[in-house]
Amino acid sequence: MLKIPRIKIPHLSIRLSLLVVWQMVLLLLLSLAALVYFSRQALINEARSDAEQTLVGTEQHIDNVLMTVEQTTYNVYQDLQWHLDQPDRMFTYCRNIVETYPYIVGCAVAFKPNYYPGHELFLAYVHRSDYEQGTSTLISATKFGHRPYTEQVWYTQPMSTGRACWTDPLPEEENEGVTISFCLPITDRHAECVGVIAVDLPVTLLSQIVHANKPSPNSYSVLLSHNGSYIVHHDDDKLEDVKNALDWTEKNAGAGAHEAAEAMLSGATGFKSFQMNDEDWCVFYKSFRHESSIGQPIDHLKWSAGVVYLKDDVLGSYNNLIYLELAIAALCVLVFFLLCHMLIRRQLRPLHMLTHSAQRIAEGHYDETVPRAQTTDEIGQLQDVFRRMQQSLSTKSSELEQLTSMLKMRGEELRKAYDGVQGSDRMKTSFLHYMTTQMTTPADIIERSVVKLSNNYLTITPQEADYEVSVIKRQSEIVLDLLDHMIEALQIEADESEKKLKAGKEVCHE
Repeated sequence: MLKIPRIKIPHLSIRLSLLVVWQMVLLLLLSLAALVYFSRQALINEARSDAEQTLVGTEQHIDNVLMTVEQTTYNVYQDLQWHLDQPDRMFTYCRNIVETYPYIVGCAVAFKPNYYPGHELFLAYVHRSDYEQGTSTLISATKFGHRPYTEQVWYTQPMSTGRACWTDPLPEEENEGVTISFCLPITDRHAECVGVIAVDLPVTLLSQIVHANKPSPNSYSVLLSHNGSYIVHHDDDKLEDVKNALDWTEKNAGAGAHEAAEAMLSGATGFKSFQMNDEDWCVFYKSFRHESSIGQPIDHLKWSAGVVYLKDDVLGSYNNLIYLELAIAALCVLVFFLLCHMLIRRQLRPLHMLTHSAQRIAEGHYDETVPRAQTTDEIGQLQDVFRRMQQSLSTKSSELEQLTSMLKMRGEELRKAYDGVQGSDRMKTSFLHYMTTQMTTPADIIERSVVKLSNNYLTITPQEADYEVSVIKRQSEIVLDLLDHMIEALQIEADESEKKLKAGKEVCHE
């Protein structure tokens, strides 16, 4: 198992600063994490709210346009029912509708086959020429497209259902561009469906309405029909080439985009994230609600609108703000560490002084001066206690030095006394040797006289005996005199030794 070596930091101030900074960084990271989470949610909720408002505003604008077209068509339809027997008048109705509103590009009135005698198919059609170039020339025609109108959806759907409806985008016909049509079935006095009146709106108008609400630089809005085809898209290729949003998202986008398309077609309202072209996107969507105000029943639109955001538009500045906050936090941590280190180092300055003083005292400098504490906290109390300890130690050291000096002096005196005793012993030995030597001659003389008297006491004369006795007496007096001197000297030496012994005991006692 790999062991991570511990970094040894010798300075207490740095360790304390790092400890404090670490705790602060931990709290800061927790605070930033909470801030990041809740601010991210707030931004997403704000973006969702903006998207919802965008969608609601777009829906209301489009709904107003659709209702205007429906109401205009229905007003004309009420008059048209009273003149069904006048086929030429149908062109007048179509022209009036197209002229009334500049955003209507065409109007057609078609009847079922053989409704008018002599006309197998009858179609009155008026449309604007070159609408996208801003011209207002109206053209009348009796046909629409390349197929019979009886095969076209704008005619067959209301004829089969008997209900008004809006068609999905119809392909470009007669140079008026891609359109959607409001189709209203025409009934006669017997309530029989005999024809259809269709009013065309250009998809470009809806695109302008949708694209006018652009919440962010890279956002765009889409409008889907009930079968998944695009009604409005910011990319014109999608309108021309892509037949179904489900198929396109399944092949070209991630699972999230496909799920979002499915949810939109189901009529749901919500939010989805997905990836496309290696970028993160999100879409806010809701079903398109449209309530008709005409007097006839109408098939409800099953459209769905969505606002697609590039996530960087929503969270880009937020992510930059996070990076900026992290940089500021790192700078603040560094500044906090420096300030904390300076403050702690200042607070620990007495400890550094005490450490230096303790080192000096350990080296034998017992007179090291410790200043009085300037604070009353724990460090100040420790400094005062250490100062008193140093003063006591200095006093004891001085007393010990005085005692050592005195003991040294007394030892010198004892050494001198010992040397004196040693000298006295040598002198006494010399004296005893001298006295012994002095007593040898008299003792030899006495011994010879005694031997002589002992060996010749029968033959010795009285004069000779008196002489030997006198010799013995005289030599005995000499020996006695020497013994008296010896005893006197020993007595003097004993008195001096006793005095020195008493003096030594007094020194040791002191």
